[in-house]
Amino acid sequence: MLSSVDLATRPEFAVGAVDCRDDHRGWSAEPPREDVRLVLVRCGGFRRRARGVCADLDHVGYLGMSGEEEHFAHPAGGDRCTSITLTPALWRTVAGDAPLLDRSSRHARPRPSPAARAADPEYAATEGLLGLVAVVVRQVVATVAPDGGRAGDRALTAQARAAIGDDHPAAAGLIPLAALLGFSPYRLSRAFTRELGVSLTRYRNRARAGPAGGR
Repeated sequence: MLSSVDLATRPEFAVGAVDCRDDHRGWSAEPPREDVRLVLVRCGGFRRRARGVCADLDHVGYLGMSGEEEHFAHPAGGDRCTSITLTPALWRTVAGDAPLLDRSSRHARPRPSPAARAADPEYAATEGLLGLVAVVVRQVVATVAPDGGRAGDRALTAQARAAIGDDHPAAAGLIPLAALLGFSPYRLSRAFTRELGVSLTRYRNRARAGPAGGR
């Protein structure tokens, strides 16, 4: 029996807690999906077979790519996982247009940071998720993630600050703000931290709080 609880849902991504209570050694087939999935095993374990590679997964995670045929087995009982799904477009903003994966089983061992207790969960959820995906990219993708380096950070940060200061409608979320400026959300988030030393989420929280928020 499989049950799930939605923790965060956006047009570009979703995060859910999945509880699988099963006990069978045989393989069950899952139809190919269109999204990219990062599944982190919190407890228990299972077996996954994709493109001829079989892996035992317990206390690690796996990266599932769009279009993959997957099979699962639960010889040791159930499991509990955190499932993060991304649109292929959002995945490409972090991993690049044609990422080369260097691990056939596509395991990942990300270390998620503690949940942010920000006044702006819209920014905090997106920025935290992009940071987690970037960790996975560094672990399983052989090609360099296109964050653009430091060139142009100052100008990009200035544009973002102006949009936030003007309360532009697109500044309500990290992804629409990045689209307004013509950059990926990952690039914008990285540029802000490198240029100002604070995250975009923290800066926007302070800007919304007014003068007292910066003290």
